[in-house]
Amino acid sequence: MRRSDYEFEVPDELVAAEPSARRDASRLMVLRRTGGVEHRAFSELPELLAPGDCLVLNRSKVLPARLPGRKATGGAVDLLLLAEVEPGLWRALATGVKEGLTVDVGDGVSAAVTERSGESWLVRFSTPAVREHLERRGLPPLPPYIRGKRKRAGLADARPEDMERYQTVYAQERGSLAAPTAGLHYTPELLARLKERGVAVAEIILHVGLGTFKPVVADDVRDHTMLPERYEVPPAAVEAVRAAKSQGGRVVAVGTTATRTLETVFGAGVLAEPTAPLTGEASLYILPGRPFAAVDALQTNFHQPASTPLLLTCAFAGRERVLAAYREAIEKRYRLFSYGDAMLIL
Repeated sequence: MRRSDYEFEVPDELVAAEPSARRDASRLMVLRRTGGVEHRAFSELPELLAPGDCLVLNRSKVLPARLPGRKATGGAVDLLLLAEVEPGLWRALATGVKEGLTVDVGDGVSAAVTERSGESWLVRFSTPAVREHLERRGLPPLPPYIRGKRKRAGLADARPEDMERYQTVYAQERGSLAAPTAGLHYTPELLARLKERGVAVAEIILHVGLGTFKPVVADDVRDHTMLPERYEVPPAAVEAVRAAKSQGGRVVAVGTTATRTLETVFGAGVLAEPTAPLTGEASLYILPGRPFAAVDALQTNFHQPASTPLLLTCAFAGRERVLAAYREAIEKRYRLFSYGDAMLIL
């Protein structure tokens, strides 16, 4: 499986650097695996699902993990905090730093770069209350292509409204380094309409980490490995999925993170009725040719070329069908990627 088989040209003007004016005003491409494409508005989603279907959301909340700071020389430094090792000690991504550097991150808090740890750095803060500091000073970790496009337009690369818009309306549990962006299109009113139609709504958690957006660099995509990401599936979600299956309904995963979580849990064979949340780490890498154990329909965004979310989408609907749909989306000027439009695969 060559990486080049999953690449395509991306017109820069179609990369969405801003969200739509209203969440559910995004466009929705409906791709049917039996053949055919429809062009709808996301607000029409309830018409496309049926009573007895089960919509599965990832309620992980984005951590404001991008922490701007200053060197003693006045130079700017951005720390992207990845994981807490112990109180006050975090793994972080950063450029232009070296061992022994101390960064002023505001409010009297400093961060000392202690040592390299693989692709990241270990950073020791002068306070153990780093999460609280992030809530005050941190910025949403927007993807580089959004920040880069804004900078090229002479705009600020992060804005206060991103704290709200780069977050789903149902997010609850802090822990993600990127938004589960398929869910950005939902509003409370749209979710209420889905429930009124008889669609069950279940929630799981997968904290999005480097595993989701780590680029595939291997020429053969099978040589890539997914980094583990923490998940939690409550008993109510297991029950809702089973109920939909037993009654002939469809399990509709909202996003590739929900898909990988469901396939991790149900692919392993959940037999007993769980009385406590199912927890663990998901490192499942879904490539074309792999069967799906739980997911019957997928609502997702348009993904970057040769990325693991695109590979999963191709596994679900077929490479040729998905790439043909992407070509049509580009011809019809769909907005792409995290802040862009959506796709529903039935």
